[in-house]
Amino acid sequence: MKWEDQERSDNVEDRRGQSSGGGRRIGGRGLGIGTIVIALVGGWIFGINPMTILGLLSGGVPGVEQSAPAGPAQAPPPEDKAAAFVSVVLKDTERVWGKLFQAGGSTYQKPRLVLFRGATPTACGTGDSAMGPFYCPGDAQVYIDLDFFDTLSSRLGAPGDFAQAYVIAHEVAHHVQNQMGVTGKVDAMRGRVSQAQQNALSVKVELQADCLAGVWAHHSQQGKDWLDRSDIEEGLNAASKIGDDTLQRSSQGRVTPDSFTHGSSAQRVSWFRRGLESGSVPQCNTFEAG
Repeated sequence: MKWEDQERSDNVEDRRGQSSGGGRRIGGRGLGIGTIVIALVGGWIFGINPMTILGLLSGGVPGVEQSAPAGPAQAPPPEDKAAAFVSVVLKDTERVWGKLFQAGGSTYQKPRLVLFRGATPTACGTGDSAMGPFYCPGDAQVYIDLDFFDTLSSRLGAPGDFAQAYVIAHEVAHHVQNQMGVTGKVDAMRGRVSQAQQNALSVKVELQADCLAGVWAHHSQQGKDWLDRSDIEEGLNAASKIGDDTLQRSSQGRVTPDSFTHGSSAQRVSWFRRGLESGSVPQCNTFEAG
């Protein structure tokens, strides 16, 4: 991925030198170390689950309402290569989604991406690095502890810079869903359905985010021609490695589809590929797909 010397976003905030502020509470619920380990190994490692979903279920996240980031962001050091990469990818998501929203007659509101270490306060509760990257609709911000990329490569078997770009694009896609009104509609349905149905809704949300990440990659490549075949394979491999069935089989030796919250490896690869090949947002309607 030819990302060096590309333009960087100024919407990256660096909190890595700040105190986490103490407790680890999410959506009003306590989070012990046992829960963290289960979450990390058991498949809740990626995307808005469990933090945002728990916040939604406990009433801790205000639907699709967004609070603007407070004050100017403290930018990461310019010589920090990992932060520079994140900034470059975020900038390109801003470029692509800005054009797509404009073509649809609306304005894209750029999210802020927060780099943190350990734990950090959010509008959805205290975010913990053990949960992996996540998006909080309450403050319209993406949160990433860059150590996750080491986990992605060494523990989950998904190395490569485009695998990391896919992670970022997936979280930004949750912001796109929030602006499209998907987050609010799904939130409104959660209290009226069973736990299994809530899990199924979560799968549809996550697979749509995978597809939208593919839409970004499609238009990004058209605009910059900075990917090659190996980059695409890195992204598809990452989608496969974080499927619920793969993570469950690795952690507990069995697969329980009713407990899926993100989709199987095959589903995640399929929906990411659909967005990548079509570049079409309407093709990402997981809610009407069989």
